[in-house]
Amino acid sequence: MSETGPAPKTNSRRLPQLGDLLAGLSVALIAIPQALAYAELAGMPPYTGLYAVAVSALFAAFFVSSPYLQTGPVATTSLLTVGVLSQVAEIQTPDYVAAAGLLALIVGGVRILIGVFQLGPLAYLMSYPVLRGFTSAAAVLIFASQLPTALGVSPSVSGILPSAFWTLSHPQLWRIDAIGLSIFTLIAILLGRRVHPLFPGVLVAVAGGILASQHLGYGGVTVGAIPTDWISLNLLLPWQQLPSLLLGGVIIALVGFSEASSIARTYATLERSRWSANREFVSQGVANLASGLFGGFPVGGSFSRSSVGHMAGAKTRWSGAITGLAVCVVLPFASLFSSLPKASLGAIVIAAILSLFRFSDLTGLWQMSRPQALLGCLTFGLTLALSPRIDLAVLIGILLAIGVHLWREQHLVLTTWQEGASLHFEPHGVLWFGSAYRLEEALSDMLSENDGERLVLHLGGLGRIDLSAALMIQQLIGDAKLAGLEVELESIPPSAERWVTKLWQ
Repeated sequence: MSETGPAPKTNSRRLPQLGDLLAGLSVALIAIPQALAYAELAGMPPYTGLYAVAVSALFAAFFVSSPYLQTGPVATTSLLTVGVLSQVAEIQTPDYVAAAGLLALIVGGVRILIGVFQLGPLAYLMSYPVLRGFTSAAAVLIFASQLPTALGVSPSVSGILPSAFWTLSHPQLWRIDAIGLSIFTLIAILLGRRVHPLFPGVLVAVAGGILASQHLGYGGVTVGAIPTDWISLNLLLPWQQLPSLLLGGVIIALVGFSEASSIARTYATLERSRWSANREFVSQGVANLASGLFGGFPVGGSFSRSSVGHMAGAKTRWSGAITGLAVCVVLPFASLFSSLPKASLGAIVIAAILSLFRFSDLTGLWQMSRPQALLGCLTFGLTLALSPRIDLAVLIGILLAIGVHLWREQHLVLTTWQEGASLHFEPHGVLWFGSAYRLEEALSDMLSENDGERLVLHLGGLGRIDLSAALMIQQLIGDAKLAGLEVELESIPPSAERWVTKLWQ
């Protein structure tokens, strides 16, 4: 056998490498302030983000197939979380925190079941237009949700978009010190990326925020008291709310996994290594179970932190475990962040989601497929209109995508011609129970309108034939033979040979 290139790597090294230590610590420096910010976005007390990233990164490391995947709080999953939980409890209350733990358990359980039963392809359930429409709208909502915080305003109205509009319409309430800190944070992060991908811009922004709060007389809202107790297991969850959280948990399990699968797939291609969607579903499921049981909320794979880990030299899956352990070590000293201004957290979130503003992807779809472009735009509009229940917008988008697919699959291209006494019939497309009636009608019309002694069915243009369609064709063949026609099948697709053998011969 000829060799076409080096064999893919399996990343089978089991012992931690020096690169894992450097990568794990580098990611932890970024994960700590991001976790505080994403917890705020999820409607949780900021310190719960530390719990979430510590245990999720640690436990996921035992199951991941990608050595670069870093797990913890992420923007999109946090936005989905607040949308689901805001319907059952008031934000940042003990009931809300408890419900968040239960929601994380649901997300974890669903992902583990998908992985165990080898249903990893469900990761591709969201079509590209739906995904682009949702993420673009999510970016708008995340930006809008952080705008009051970044400007130091406490809106007197509820709702993400109404609060943002209210904030913009009351510039006299904007705090100069909050705006200054937000600008400093954005500059530190964005400029730091230009200096070097590993430059700890987030850490610089946090340090600057704490110094401003403690020594420069900052008078805005800060993170506040942070418990320094060690993480403890909590089984006192509102189990009675399970039915009301189930649908949202399933949607988060599927939608939130898209980023993790994209990360694993990207680095597997880059490093020519293997990854498993089923195994990643399990790893992300275990991470969510751990987060839910130890006071956290739903988590996912982080592209930015995974990129940092990769560039910092991660070699094995233990880089994620080191990140989790490093955050655990910091927990007893987490009170250091109590004076961190929330304006800094809001700016951290805004900086993290700037790359999600990809409206050109939606407009580009219009040049390729108008139905798909409309699907993406409709998902975008639904996500904004139904906020905070963006989980329902995702569900509707997925159902519409399936509907569009089925509608397109109903259309068959039917070609007929006659050569002497032979009638030729050639369908193109997918023949299934939803489109079989079209073939039946066209074939019946051709037989009734043309004379002939022989019917030739050319099936090479069919991509697939399901059982219902095969049974219908069997009946048509039987009727044609009863009418005195000789029937011949040509170019039978491989996927239909099983039906041909059992039904038509």
